[in-house]
Amino acid sequence: MKIEADDLTRPEVIALLNEHLSNMYELSPPESVHALDVAKLRSPDITFWTVWDDGVLLGCCALKELSPSHGEVKSMRTPLALRRLGAGRAVLAHIISVAGGRGYQRLSLETEAVDAFVPAQELYASFGFSLCGPFGSYREDPHSVFMSREL
Repeated sequence: MKIEADDLTRPEVIALLNEHLSNMYELSPPESVHALDVAKLRSPDITFWTVWDDGVLLGCCALKELSPSHGEVKSMRTPLALRRLGAGRAVLAHIISVAGGRGYQRLSLETEAVDAFVPAQELYASFGFSLCGPFGSYREDPHSVFMSREL
């Protein structure tokens, strides 16, 4: 498995992000969807990575700087057919390492509250993330689960 910074131009990466957005809109009302499209992921405060194995895209994830001491995990996704291969675990460990190297003191995330996202919540918990309240510009939302961990 290889994790690499990505410029968001490859068709398979764009397709995965479109799948991600489509799935979020299927599961939540529009006002509760916080996933970013390709244009927003190209923001200078966001670093985006992809995970590959022999030319096959296994997943993606981004790190958004909320402040000099606080980062947010964004757009973590693996294709449905390629889940449980370790890509999510690998890229999350990578992001935690990068966040620590940047001097962040805290790393947070928002994910869906539906049952389909329980495995993701369990993955985050296995890395020391715990439930928290809304952070940054988020507000309480029954469709969202907020998690955070100190670094």
